[in-house]
Amino acid sequence: MDGKDRIILHVDMNAFFASVETLSHPEAADVPMAVAGDPENRRGIILAKNELAKKAGVKTAETIWSAQQKCPGLLLLPPHMEQYVEYCERANAIYGRFTDMVERAGIDESYLDVTGSTTLFGDGAAIADAIRSAVKTELKLTVSVGVSFCKVFAKMGSDLRKPDFTNVIDRANYRRTLHPLPVTDLMFVGKATAQALAGMHVRTIGQLAALGEDVLARKFGKHGHVLYRYAQGLDDEPVRRAEEAEDAKSIGNSLTFRRDLVSEADITLGLRTLSESVAYRLRKHGKKCAGVQIAIKDPTFRTIDRQMSLHQPTHLTKDIFDAAHALVMRAWRVGVPIRLLSVTAIQLLDEDEGVQMSLFGQNGSDGKQEALEQMKDNLRRMYGKSIILPASTLGNDLGIKEP
Repeated sequence: MDGKDRIILHVDMNAFFASVETLSHPEAADVPMAVAGDPENRRGIILAKNELAKKAGVKTAETIWSAQQKCPGLLLLPPHMEQYVEYCERANAIYGRFTDMVERAGIDESYLDVTGSTTLFGDGAAIADAIRSAVKTELKLTVSVGVSFCKVFAKMGSDLRKPDFTNVIDRANYRRTLHPLPVTDLMFVGKATAQALAGMHVRTIGQLAALGEDVLARKFGKHGHVLYRYAQGLDDEPVRRAEEAEDAKSIGNSLTFRRDLVSEADITLGLRTLSESVAYRLRKHGKKCAGVQIAIKDPTFRTIDRQMSLHQPTHLTKDIFDAAHALVMRAWRVGVPIRLLSVTAIQLLDEDEGVQMSLFGQNGSDGKQEALEQMKDNLRRMYGKSIILPASTLGNDLGIKEP
């Protein structure tokens, strides 16, 4: 790799959820196994699978029923998110021994910039091998590591060889290694983009790169520039430390209900629960929202979404609920079943940014609502989220347990 290049690693934990579960269930190591949601709560999809299940054709996000048709002996285990978070923290602590430039890209993957670490630990491949060894020894898990001069190629490198492998994509081999791959292997080439490229007789990454930046920009606008730069290895996006992470652009929650929502009372209960959760998280992060977005999914998985701007930024449950309720009532006919609802706060601002004071200050109903919700926050921080629950949630049959 050119001495002037950055040295970027993408570390991807292999079959992460399934591998963590195998630590507690050794019997799962030698049989096809998948981590799956609870079918009784209508979350019956495959969340992760081991290599044996993968070889049997089981895919992430397919239904349990479909997976069992392909693999009748499939062992199903429930997820344990607290364990996955713990192992994520432990893995990133290992990465931090080699560099302070670690960017988490998900619970099971991270980017590392080890350019400044080579004098201590060797070249990029040596550092990748040391990380793989440490994770295997200390956590009993395996990782695949892509090593390259940019983030995009490092990620593609980790995807190419699994499990437990170090793959170097450098200036000398990236065209030979990556350009013959299907164009869909390139980041941000989704189904629609791939179809448009197929219409231009482009089916490989190399054919995409050969089109030229101007051609792609005329066809796809700004996205065309990005595609060209990624295909040519011109991605210069830095690895961001945790403290440099960009502010969230939205805060939202969704619920898939135990039974379909049919009545307005059902919808109101679902929206109120979601709105309370979103408002609590806004206040926790010191944010207000200037807009609200909802999404509705019916039993056939048809989804619609709607959004609206607010007259004034808010972090109050009532304001978010009122907007979400108005959007749903405007977009949906009561009586048509709803499988899933989501409420998202958008157009986020810092709490003290862009706020127009009411003519009546904070002594009116908004001030009272603010004081009430802050009091509830304090109680929940002290005694847990379930210390205060809306009476409407008690004994409900929708699967709603707490805000």
